[in-house]
Amino acid sequence: MAQENNYTEDNIRSLDWKEHIRLRPGMYIGKLGDGASADDGIYILMKEVIDNCIDEFVMGNGKRIDIKAKDGKVSIRDYGRGIPLGKVVDVVSKINTGGKYDSKAFKKSVGLNGVGTKAVNALSSYFMVYAVRDGEKKSATFERGVLVDDPKIEKTEERNGTYVEFYPDEEIFKKFAFKVPYIEKMIWNYCYLNRGLAIYFNGEKYQSKNGLKDLLENNQDGDPLYPIIHLEGDDIEVAFTHGRTYGEDYYSFVNGQHTTQGGTHHSAFRESVARVIKDFYNKNYEASDIRQSIVAAVSVKVMEPIFESQTKTKLGSQEVEQGGKSMRAFINDFLKTKLDNYLHKNVETAEILEKKIKQSEKERKELSGIRKIARDRAKKASLHNKKLRDCRVHLTDLKNDRRDETTLFITEGDSASGSITKSRDVNTQAVFSLRGKPLNTHGLTKKVVYENEEFNLIQAALDIEDDMDDLRYNKIVIATDADVDGMHIRMLLLTFFLRFFPDLVKRNHVYVLQTPLFRVRNKKKTRYCYSEEERKEALEELGKTAEITRFKGLGEISPDEFKYFIGEDIRLEPVMLSKGASIEEVLSFYMGKNTPSRQEFIIDNLRVEKDIGEEVKKDKEEIEKAS
Repeated sequence: MAQENNYTEDNIRSLDWKEHIRLRPGMYIGKLGDGASADDGIYILMKEVIDNCIDEFVMGNGKRIDIKAKDGKVSIRDYGRGIPLGKVVDVVSKINTGGKYDSKAFKKSVGLNGVGTKAVNALSSYFMVYAVRDGEKKSATFERGVLVDDPKIEKTEERNGTYVEFYPDEEIFKKFAFKVPYIEKMIWNYCYLNRGLAIYFNGEKYQSKNGLKDLLENNQDGDPLYPIIHLEGDDIEVAFTHGRTYGEDYYSFVNGQHTTQGGTHHSAFRESVARVIKDFYNKNYEASDIRQSIVAAVSVKVMEPIFESQTKTKLGSQEVEQGGKSMRAFINDFLKTKLDNYLHKNVETAEILEKKIKQSEKERKELSGIRKIARDRAKKASLHNKKLRDCRVHLTDLKNDRRDETTLFITEGDSASGSITKSRDVNTQAVFSLRGKPLNTHGLTKKVVYENEEFNLIQAALDIEDDMDDLRYNKIVIATDADVDGMHIRMLLLTFFLRFFPDLVKRNHVYVLQTPLFRVRNKKKTRYCYSEEERKEALEELGKTAEITRFKGLGEISPDEFKYFIGEDIRLEPVMLSKGASIEEVLSFYMGKNTPSRQEFIIDNLRVEKDIGEEVKKDKEEIEKAS
């Protein structure tokens, strides 16, 4: 009762706009992160600014956007109308100020909340904006949302448009680094959805002529089974084909926004494409057989979309502005007309598609018996199995704020898994311990997933047998030694994921744990070094008498030390497929027969313990000479 009486007017605090954003950044940009994940905050900051440029293009103003990112600083310039000069400061520093509240000007915009650039401003240690309109220029500079320079309007010969430059605040985004592949993927998506727009990123041009058809061609693993089906209508565009990998692969968009977590439009497309194809053949095919190996993209435009979070990664809208139709009816009616017509006109494609469906049906039936045996075995194993040390929170716990932190570490051997288990966060970090080297699954069928106990248990731990949406951990982290055996195990696991669950990699769920190669310490200080460069810096800082320990395996690192490497300062290297990379080609090179080209690659990149020891000795000698 005493605590209740202490709740007075003094407890009520009003935060100004920037304080609120800085105190609760997750509300505005999702998770913070250091740039290792595609949905980390630093990319959301970029996206918020680019969205405004895209809206200008959609309204017919400016066909080019210039983007630069170097050493943590980002600059973005469009050639639209430019912010009205008298409102430049307000637009980037006053909540609920913006042009998008006037729905006549921005009917199907992504950012309708007037928060975007204000969040970028508040979360940047340096933020500068200027607008050019008809020979006049107005600029403003901020530091962490505080206006520090507000010069008067000046004359200029620059073209109309808006320029924004910012540096994410290192107090909030600790040790961040932009990863170019993530930025490139984001830029390509803008281009696919806005044909005719040219984006120049660090001087390189990105442009799309065929929209979602280009997206699938650039992201297709190997040759598709039949030519990409590309259909367009009012406020909707879809493209799909079937590939040669397992699973279902979707790209979904709303008003130009990449909805990475799907939503009502994604669900409606999955249902409708299966129903329309089933009706076309007039056969009772299973929806899962129809969709097996599908690669598809769907883009819709919606008036005032409702998203399930501020970062707009999942659409919640149930209706579209097409006669008040539900999203399901809108997409189903479109496919029923356009796809049905297409399949009637393209007989060869229809035949290939049906052959693929029958093949999937046959494989599913062949697997049904072995699945039951494997499930029974997995149930028994889970009662006694000590391979998985689970955590309390899972990605499927939709109401838990920490679901995005959920991580499964896959380790080799008992000593490494023991160290991680003792030092992990039991709420969000789980550990799966491998027994020896896994099987090389290159060229094998999905039957092996059920016949091989270890792979079946990994599949069960992740809960991805039936649907990727059931995935229990946001991050799957391969934690192996940095030696030859460890690297081999890493490749065997990646082969398994890429072969049977490629979506895990494509959706940025798979990472490699970076652990320190060296510990450098003197009596006062200890530094953990992840590279040769960091070791040299540590040696210079701590002096020539510093003790250097080379970690050869994870088992050598004590639990007390391990907590530093899997906690707040965890370093993860995302597993990414470069644009146009074929999974089949990658796996054939690394995991196929021992080809001369692979032998050359290994020899060219091989480093042995002796070389490292020589470098350590040489560095100590250089520091001794310098001192």
